[in-house]
Amino acid sequence: MLGLAVWGLAPEAAAQTRAPSPTLNAIRARGALICGVNANTPGFTTIDSRGAYRGLVADLCRGLAAAIFGDATKVRFVPLSFATRFTALSAGEVDLLFLTSTMTVMRDTTLGLRFVEPYFYDGHGFMARRDANLANVDALAGATICLNPGTTNEQITAEYFRSKGLQFTPLLLEQNEQVLAALSSGRCDAFGFDAAGLAAMRSALPNPNDWVILPERFSKEPYTAVVRRGDESWFEIARWFTFALVEAEEQGITAANAEERRRTSQDANVRRLLGAVPEVGPALQLDPAWAYNAIRAIGNYGELYNRSLGPDTPLAMPRGQNDLWTRGGLLYAPPFR
Repeated sequence: MLGLAVWGLAPEAAAQTRAPSPTLNAIRARGALICGVNANTPGFTTIDSRGAYRGLVADLCRGLAAAIFGDATKVRFVPLSFATRFTALSAGEVDLLFLTSTMTVMRDTTLGLRFVEPYFYDGHGFMARRDANLANVDALAGATICLNPGTTNEQITAEYFRSKGLQFTPLLLEQNEQVLAALSSGRCDAFGFDAAGLAAMRSALPNPNDWVILPERFSKEPYTAVVRRGDESWFEIARWFTFALVEAEEQGITAANAEERRRTSQDANVRRLLGAVPEVGPALQLDPAWAYNAIRAIGNYGELYNRSLGPDTPLAMPRGQNDLWTRGGLLYAPPFR
């Protein structure tokens, strides 16, 4: 690859030749990032008893705020439903969605939005009562299945049952609290959702062990940040922020050692990532220490995952495909050069 120096441009000069990001300018002017999130998805975003947002998605929002401002507290959370999330983003009510939103070709090409880079890989499944002793999903023929309207899960469930010539009754409920109540009362025989969401919902039920997540998976569900079209610079910031957390884990950079690594590392890739060499940040219209600030605030991807979804949490989800490519997962960051 040809470097900027070959073309006679320093990184700072190259950044100045690009149009400034109107979204980034608006964020800086108001002094806070506005992040659209789930409101009640354990492991991804929940609101604790003090009104603080917790979970993987909430931390991603804080990390991006730290990348922009050097301060992870400069973020405002806007809880959105699955049915309203894309409309809210299009209307400018939020700067981006870090909500559990699946990238699909139709969404990415027809909504006037851009789906960034996967931060979590999942697949559609079903959860049912353990005492139903279901051998497989086909045994749900004739069942009433809870689904969230406006999600890919609604479409996937309908398409699967139709392809098998099986009947089911959908019960569409927008809020997860409604789904929990319907499952607990027996209005639904099962719930169709992404596997991580099913694990989260099961952990919130009164008797989690009474429910089983069936092993079959029926889709690919890559969750990404989502931004409006027409601001390529903002798209790139969201994209490389996600990559930075993955690269940090691969390089062994943590919240605890980022300062020492920035000061002492002789690895060129690490020095560029952490801003010891002021190259990447200016290219993104950010401070050279943008990724360093984010990692110091929230940790690398593995730290995020373990804090919200790891073995010591109620969800206890194996990393699986959400592990680094060097360990058989799908997470892979392009070079920071």
